[in-house]
Amino acid sequence: MRVHLIGVSGTGMGALAALFVEAGHEVSGSDVAFDPPIGPALRELHVRCVEGYDAAHLEPRPELVVVGNAIRRENPEAKAAEALGLERASMSGALREHFLAKRRPLVVAGTHGKTTTSTMAAWLLSGAGLEPGWFIGGIPKGLRAGATRGTDVVRPGRGRAPFVVEGDEYDAVYWHKQPKFLDYVGVGADDVAIVTSVEHDHIDIYPDVASYESAFREMVRRIPERGLVVADAREARVRAIVTAEARARVATASLP
Repeated sequence: MRVHLIGVSGTGMGALAALFVEAGHEVSGSDVAFDPPIGPALRELHVRCVEGYDAAHLEPRPELVVVGNAIRRENPEAKAAEALGLERASMSGALREHFLAKRRPLVVAGTHGKTTTSTMAAWLLSGAGLEPGWFIGGIPKGLRAGATRGTDVVRPGRGRAPFVVEGDEYDAVYWHKQPKFLDYVGVGADDVAIVTSVEHDHIDIYPDVASYESAFREMVRRIPERGLVVADAREARVRAIVTAEARARVATASLP
């Protein structure tokens, strides 16, 4: 299908564009600039990159329009997509529907350390021969790309192949004001979440510590009983949230 991403130069949106290309779709994207490293990476993937925002960029009409979380309702392309009745999705919603549905998500969440921890998890799972997919907000060292589909083959004794997701607590999109990482959990009965740290951030949408922590509490609650929550034992807020909210099995980890 044809997929158009509005705000494609963001690290997450660029990674999603790469996944759609890998899946065999025709991909275009718009943004105000296409600076390194994301812009050159998109062009290497043969993503059609168009500068600025204009309703004309929706021709030929795409089957799916993905709207980045930096895009506002007044954006010309966002307004045109809604007026034309085109199928729309947030970045996190598109990732869930098109790439996580048949996989075992491993969601890495936390104020700090998400990218590093996600990269390490993807590298370890690859080394173990599990053919993971991953979705990382950047271009990590030691991996061939910031995002890849991996395999969706279910192997006897192993179950669904893992898919590592760097889970962001920021809003998904202007019409769906919830943390993006909530779209990544509750996909299956054995989801995994890693919580690295919880320190008040994004004060534009979380005015106080309690509102910020509530996002992480909800994510932990949504991990099914057969799932797993891995918590950083050094972080008091992480320990408190996981202890109070987890239905799943809990494991702790720490560095000296």
